[in-house]
Amino acid sequence: MLLSILAVVIVFGGLIFFHELGHFSVARALGMGVSTFSLGFGPKLLKKKIGKTEYALSLVPLGGYVSLVGESHDAELPDGFTREESFSLRPAWQRLLVVLAGPVANILLALILCIVVALGWGVTTLLPAVGDVQQGTPAARAGLAKGDLVLSMDGVAVPSWTDLSDRISAGNGAPIRFEISRKNENGQEMVFETTITPERSERKTIFGETETAWLIGIRSAGLFVNEDVGLVDGVKAGFTQCWNMLSLTWQGFVKLVERVVPADQVGGPIMIAQIIGEQTDNGLVGLLGLAALISINLGILNLLPVPVLDGGTAVLCLWEIIFRRPINTKVLDYSVRVGVALLVALMIFATFNDVMRLVSG
Repeated sequence: MLLSILAVVIVFGGLIFFHELGHFSVARALGMGVSTFSLGFGPKLLKKKIGKTEYALSLVPLGGYVSLVGESHDAELPDGFTREESFSLRPAWQRLLVVLAGPVANILLALILCIVVALGWGVTTLLPAVGDVQQGTPAARAGLAKGDLVLSMDGVAVPSWTDLSDRISAGNGAPIRFEISRKNENGQEMVFETTITPERSERKTIFGETETAWLIGIRSAGLFVNEDVGLVDGVKAGFTQCWNMLSLTWQGFVKLVERVVPADQVGGPIMIAQIIGEQTDNGLVGLLGLAALISINLGILNLLPVPVLDGGTAVLCLWEIIFRRPINTKVLDYSVRVGVALLVALMIFATFNDVMRLVSG
């Protein structure tokens, strides 16, 4: 239990801290004033002033915050800071860079974690092994059976289940020559070839949607192999894994808006803390992978064009850049109120879902 709590604090705190570090780094690089950079929230336990900025360690270790000088036009400047260091008086493009730096930092952190996992633990590949053959399908008619391993398709090696699936889709229904490895009752390997013609069929996506695709009627056996990789291949694998996470997360947000994903699947801090705690038992590699996924979710969530989020502020900066004037003050004030209301409502809804899952589970 103590280890799970520690993991939740480190992951939650680290991801939010890295987000704020992005804002801080770009703001300082552009010469903007930062009055406070705190690790954690609440009462300050330790603090030290370096230059004009106060660096603090606060009581609640779940994240951190950055206090930029002059975040609004009517904000008073702290002692020692000049108007030239005020965030609100800087050109819109500079404010835009500072705003986007937080979400970008989260995505960059996810990339670093993916590369670390690839270099430290190798690359995991789902093998093209057959786990189940559906009756009446092309695979069943061709004689495929549970436990078969696909070696090649039309003479091209198939190292993973993804390669197998992609080549079937790319064939557009044309016959494919499969090279299959099968072990007999004595454990001896037999290799044979068979030709299978995919058929257009329906299947469920990971989001529960029904789609049509070229299929042969097999399911994965869920067998994985782990391979050590060098520096170059590890970096490539990290980029690939990070991109896949980014794409899947964005699709998830879109499907949620389209109501493909049920609203009761939305989770909040309680659910995230539960998942982190459970993943702790699976070792460091699983925890790092989960941290990368949560970091990407945090980055994309903050990029949503909702006032009070980074994405909403970015939209206001883009408006100013395009139309060469700031948005009307009354409109801005109203949008901020709406944004706060939406954010609070979302947090209440997500927490309600979390509690209901705890009660029903």
